[in-house]
Amino acid sequence: MQIKVVIADDHKIVREGLKSLLEKSPDVEVVGEASDGRAALTMAQQLVPDIVVMDINMPMLNGVDATSQLLESLPGVKVIALSMYSNKRFVQRMFRAGASGYLLKDCAYEELAFAISSVCADKKYLSPGLAGTLIEDYMGHVTSVEEVDSPALTAREREVLQLISEGWSTQSIAEKLNLSIKTIESHRRRIMERLNIESIAGLTKYAIREGVTSL
Repeated sequence: MQIKVVIADDHKIVREGLKSLLEKSPDVEVVGEASDGRAALTMAQQLVPDIVVMDINMPMLNGVDATSQLLESLPGVKVIALSMYSNKRFVQRMFRAGASGYLLKDCAYEELAFAISSVCADKKYLSPGLAGTLIEDYMGHVTSVEEVDSPALTAREREVLQLISEGWSTQSIAEKLNLSIKTIESHRRRIMERLNIESIAGLTKYAIREGVTSL
């Protein structure tokens, strides 16, 4: 039985490279490619793949929130994060969102293939280079910066925050999320109150620092 894969990455050359590599395996079929998190979510809901290879840094909807929403509606789909970030905060966030694997983008094709087979066998996979960092963190009982400093935002508030920080207008955000302009304004006001931030520039800096969006 073939493993159906959707590739989600905002760089076309990365998607094409991954597709070319993955399709060398007779057991893997790349059924779709998405250039942002929202498109990945829609595509997965339409195609119901076995695996979504998900970049973390994507426009419209980042990989962490896309993973969380995807698995809420399609719990049988497996997500493997493929990221340039080795920071433990990103790793923790992806696994908390429900990802089954986390690889760095400089990994060899053989590692990605092994991760896919492992995840399909209901196992978790973490790049060996990341394991030491997380074990040290656990053994030291270090509380993450996220747990200390980051006020909890709802999934919808994180979506709105990302779109605001990417420069979308209130009307555009309302259209993309199928909400009223007044609702988006309410979300923005609550986000600012929760974060104690009074400007769009401040929200943008926060979103970049917390990995909600990127430069």
